[in-house]
Amino acid sequence: MADSNPDIPKVLNQHTVIENLYFYQKSDVIYQLAFAFCDRFIHLYKDRTRDQVIQAARSGKQNFTEGMADGLTSTEMQLKLINVGRASLQELREDFEDYIKSRHLRFYQAGDPEYDPMLDYCRRHNRLQEYEPFLQQWTDEQMCNYGITLCRMVDKMVTSYLERLDKEFVTMGGIKERMHRARTGYRQQQDERLKQLEAERPQLEAQLQELQQQKQELQQQLQAQQQQLQELQQQLQVARDMATQWEARYNDLKERALKAYYRQQEEIEELKKRLEEKGGKH
Repeated sequence: MADSNPDIPKVLNQHTVIENLYFYQKSDVIYQLAFAFCDRFIHLYKDRTRDQVIQAARSGKQNFTEGMADGLTSTEMQLKLINVGRASLQELREDFEDYIKSRHLRFYQAGDPEYDPMLDYCRRHNRLQEYEPFLQQWTDEQMCNYGITLCRMVDKMVTSYLERLDKEFVTMGGIKERMHRARTGYRQQQDERLKQLEAERPQLEAQLQELQQQKQELQQQLQAQQQQLQELQQQLQVARDMATQWEARYNDLKERALKAYYRQQEEIEELKKRLEEKGGKH
């Protein structure tokens, strides 16, 4: 398979866990901050800004999520959706700014006592649980300033991320280009392998022929050895038959010799008796 070879380009982009991205973590904080802000300071029915603020905050977070999901196959779609999320948070920032202006509140600026602690906290903290204790404590002025600061930070982070994606898109191309490269790379690899096999074929055929010749020689040697074994078995059988015959002759000769011996013993005993009888008469 193409994806098992590191030399062949991959079709799918590398999967990124969006929960690990700082700009996504901050966008989640922004949405919850915007929702709490509207719930506390914007009337549910008398001000249409409420729906706009919540929708802009939600659009930023959700487009980041959808863009990262689509980025697995389409860098182009990922660029578009993440940029839509970025634009939504810019709209949200303007809503916070308009709120401060229309209520004659303060923008925290360099030199203000609230500015550096706010900037430092937003830089060092990304998780929602680090902001939740303050969402019901901050004033509307504080919430707007923190929201504006977080939106600016996310905008800067997303801009850097989009620039990196843009370079990857220029370098690697879109899904169709990656599919073409992957398919072309796979076919080239197969063609090279086929050429290699074709080049090795004469050598393999010569080795096969040599092995077949060796096999034939071994079979002939085996047949000769089997024939020799058969002849030896026949000679062994002849020797066994002769040994059986000699054994039978030996046993017959032995039996006749014993019978002759016993007869001679009987005759000797008989002669001894006759001699003793004649001796007794004299």
